Amino acid sequence: MAKDDRDILELLKQELSFIEEGGYGRSVRAPWLPKSVFQDSLSCLNYGYPYRAHPCSECHLLEFVGPEDRSQPVPCHVITLNETGNTIEELEMDGNESKMQSVVKSWLQGKINQLEAQGSRDLGKTSTEGARVGASKTWQST
Repeated sequence: MAKDDRDILELLKQELSFIEEGGYGRSVRAPWLPKSVFQDSLSCLNYGYPYRAHPCSECHLLEFVGPEDRSQPVPCHVITLNETGNTIEELEMDGNESKMQSVVKSWLQGKINQLEAQGSRDLGKTSTEGARVGASKTWQST
């Protein structure tokens, strides 16, 4: 089965940028159609398809969905976004677009910060291990 080969950190940053630039605003061509977070952006593997060309199981966002919710019709809409337990599904039903975008932006920023911190820790480990390896090679060659 093919897997989404995009970098998750870049994907989340692009989604955040999309929201900040008003990407979920009403369409000029069809203002009566609501926009759906994740599904109506390039974050979705199925964006632009009139049908579901790729199963959600191939999407990076599934990493943030609890195992019990991964078989939901739109699993990314049941990601727990905050301590209150809000999900996109609940926030879309409430109809408060401003609140929904604010909560999703906060979640995205938190995940981006977490992944960047994790990346710098991993990078630090790699460079430290590399320094040790380099040091031992130097010692052995003399």
